Amino acid sequence: MQVLERAADLAAFTSRHAGSAFVPTMGALHDGHASLLRRARETGLPVTLSIFVNPTQFGPNEDFSRYPRTLESDLAIARAEGVAAVLVPDAATIYPEGLEAAHRLAATLPLPAVATEPGLEDRCRPGHFAGVQLVVGRLFDLVRPKVSVFGEKDWQQLKLVEAMVRAEPGRWPGLEIVPHATRREPDGLAMSSRNRYLRPEDRARAIGVPRALQAAHAAQRVATAERIMRETLEAHGFEVEYAVVRESETLRPVDDFSGPTRGLIAAVLRWTENGEPRSVRLIDNAPMTVWR
Repeated sequence: MQVLERAADLAAFTSRHAGSAFVPTMGALHDGHASLLRRARETGLPVTLSIFVNPTQFGPNEDFSRYPRTLESDLAIARAEGVAAVLVPDAATIYPEGLEAAHRLAATLPLPAVATEPGLEDRCRPGHFAGVQLVVGRLFDLVRPKVSVFGEKDWQQLKLVEAMVRAEPGRWPGLEIVPHATRREPDGLAMSSRNRYLRPEDRARAIGVPRALQAAHAAQRVATAERIMRETLEAHGFEVEYAVVRESETLRPVDDFSGPTRGLIAAVLRWTENGEPRSVRLIDNAPMTVWR
């Protein structure tokens, strides 16, 4: 397995292994990431992994400096999953124009409607998708993959990436975005790098997220499903940012379950530890599989 830190090293790798299966990550890998790597390996292509905590997708009050960095264990997982190359760039490799210029550029790039109109992550995390679009585009430019695998847990992000690839077929010709189902703990909690922040008592509360999605399936009306999700989350001590049912592809509001729909949640657990405020923001989603 090659560990590539510079763009020149990656260019040499891609010249020998054109068209890899690519899994972009911010590191702090867990079995959810490992399942993405296994899915990439199923393509029969060499697997390329990137580990880069992207500063342009974090807001001023978000956890960029606190985001876990676990490179040695990440590389061990990559090696165990048969990854051919791991790109570990610094910010200058991804943003040679400098971070301030990169932030300005991200803010000027047009975003697809699915990343600006639903009022979900786009409302709760202003600027987040601009940074995601910029970094994913830069990584695609560097890696030149044939396939890229994205987890369904970040559903709105997945729809953004699909839309940006459709919008620029000449930039990434033939690139296929492969969705992969959310990997879950035995109790249903979606695997996330941020789960490691949870204390045992908060971990017990966190299962309110998958319980809320599961409970919503009993509803006959969209409004009822949304109320059930919100009430379930609040009963587990969450501050709810959104708990909604939306059309699966556009994420526009729906009136009924007559077509493919998705329940989507973002909610925050807060507590005090050693006199300091702490919080973890969890997101999750699930298809509302019974069309009525």
